Amino acid sequence: MNTIYPSLNFNLGEDIDMLRDSVFQFCQTEIAPRAAEIDQSNEFPMDLWRKFGDMGLLGITVDEEYGGSGMGYLAHSVAMEEISRASASVGLSYGAHSNLCLNQLAKNGSHEQKLKYLPKLCSGEHIGALAMSEPNAGSDVVSMKLSATKQGDHYLLNGNKMWITNGPDAHTYVIYAKTDLDAGSQGITAFIVERDFPGFTQAQKLDKLGMRGSNTCELVFIDCEVPEENILGGLNNGVKVLMSGLDYERVVLSGGPLGIMAACMDIVVPYVHERVQFGKPIAGFQLQQKKLAEMITEITKAQLLAFRLGQLKNEDKATSAQISMAKRNNVDMALKVAREARQILGGMGITGEYSIMRHMMNLESVVTYEGTHDIHLLITGLDITGLNAFK
Repeated sequence: MNTIYPSLNFNLGEDIDMLRDSVFQFCQTEIAPRAAEIDQSNEFPMDLWRKFGDMGLLGITVDEEYGGSGMGYLAHSVAMEEISRASASVGLSYGAHSNLCLNQLAKNGSHEQKLKYLPKLCSGEHIGALAMSEPNAGSDVVSMKLSATKQGDHYLLNGNKMWITNGPDAHTYVIYAKTDLDAGSQGITAFIVERDFPGFTQAQKLDKLGMRGSNTCELVFIDCEVPEENILGGLNNGVKVLMSGLDYERVVLSGGPLGIMAACMDIVVPYVHERVQFGKPIAGFQLQQKKLAEMITEITKAQLLAFRLGQLKNEDKATSAQISMAKRNNVDMALKVAREARQILGGMGITGEYSIMRHMMNLESVVTYEGTHDIHLLITGLDITGLNAFK
């Protein structure tokens, strides 16, 4: 197993261990050597999609009938961890494709929709994205303004979506729109939108400071024609699709910070043995060992939380509050680990020779992705008190 320490074996099973080993070997060979370039160039390496597909990673939660490998959410979290260990940007785009888009279609699509869209998404021939947020509808996503007006056998979509991961590159999008402007949360519908639908364009690509290699843009809809048959999960049933999807997404994406923490350890553990001060490696100093012990403790806690949630999600038993705690905790702990790693490296920690500052910027982005820290606190607070503090 390619855990940070071989002794840390959580007995996740032979299949998961083999998956981790294969993904680790691939990512350290194909992704890690160009991780810095990926973020510097602000470009996702497009050759990876087919390679991920060949490994069965894109359809990891999809039934074999539709081209997937059907390994489940624990496997998905482990794959997300190892990909993010090599490049958090690649991991984020992978998660958006495999979970936000592909898994949503697998969970909510009709048999005909699955046959039409899933095989090419699983193989990597096509790229997927999901569009929920808008310029003025982030945490309060139900206030979205993108409208869908029925006209004959199709709907006309008008409005914008913002901060869409994989937006510039995707072929298949899951889009949430208002089909009843007066019904609030009961008037939202999910649609499957194809890249070449008339009236649909990908606007400016965003120049972010974190997760730069994960291509992100604004989407624009001007009388975009979407066939009625492309409704996903039922008319005006979009909030149910959206909220259930968020739980799946947050379970898997909580694996991303695990990978970033592992990447930090991959840097500092060799460094403390190589760096000599006062006549001996700094690994022999109590303060450095204290830092390393605290770092590995937080990593282990985060791993146990993420892996158990993956198991519970496979059994459909994980709660939204548990998932929110995992997402928030794992990002927080990853930021703490990255800061400690930077301090261990001293002045070298803020140079381009080491990737710690890149990891920190990527983690600052993840604070906002899939719900801000404050939103996750409110979800947990609601679970504790039974009182809704969102309004």
